[in-house]
Amino acid sequence: MVIQLENAKKKYGNFELDCSLKLEPGCVTGLIGRNGAGKSTAFKLILGLIHGDGGAITIDGKNASDLDSDTKRKLGVVLAESGFSGYLKIKDVAKILKAAYPSFKEDDFMSQCEKQRLPKDKQIKEFSTGMKAKLKILAALSHDAEVLILDEPTAGLDVIAREEILDMLREYMKKEDNSILISSHIASDLEGLCDDVYMIENGRILLHEETGVILDEYGVLKVTGEQYGKLEKEYLLCAKEESYGYACLTAQKAFYRENYPDITIEKAGIDQVITLMISANGKKEA
Repeated sequence: MVIQLENAKKKYGNFELDCSLKLEPGCVTGLIGRNGAGKSTAFKLILGLIHGDGGAITIDGKNASDLDSDTKRKLGVVLAESGFSGYLKIKDVAKILKAAYPSFKEDDFMSQCEKQRLPKDKQIKEFSTGMKAKLKILAALSHDAEVLILDEPTAGLDVIAREEILDMLREYMKKEDNSILISSHIASDLEGLCDDVYMIENGRILLHEETGVILDEYGVLKVTGEQYGKLEKEYLLCAKEESYGYACLTAQKAFYRENYPDITIEKAGIDQVITLMISANGKKEA
């Protein structure tokens, strides 16, 4: 199942989303950016929860607003602000899912809830934050969805709960052609899960890159003002002025390592890419 946004637009007051991205079968694609950058708005457009102001959104070549019930059931969804009523118990959630999805696997769902140590006899309002997050993921996984759309699924969780959820997602991706579109501001989650990432800021995509390329080929040059003046800037994505001189982001780490052996070059993780590109307003140095 292919999900594609082509200049999908939505305006709220002074904020306007204008976003293009593509999720391919068998891939985990991350949408990264700080709060308010437009991640949740993009997801709501895909799901038809809000009406767009322009552009195109398609799922398997069909307009997202015209999807039939069978196609919608192939999507497993977790939204940051969504969840089940706090007065329900797991058995009640199972009844809801069974009524909504013909492909719901009740025995597997109950077994996974037990495996994740979710209390069957307590109301959801008594669950910890991690338990509630796991329940939402298990519900999305319970009906043979081909695509998971996950908006900040690990937000607010401790390290152990986050890793348990990521393990669930890795297990899901073992099935051929399953795919995940996930947003998160926790870079370490994306580095260990995503095949590629889109970076969004103020409603615009600043960067699209394979995760492996970022980790292998991107770098941060830490240079004095004098060194910066002598640098070839063709391969700099952006530069931020610092107390010692400049921090420069490049996707050609090897070029600078070979041609400027005296400068400091550090490996760039997704966190550093986000920080530098946002602080430099995504402006490429010329």
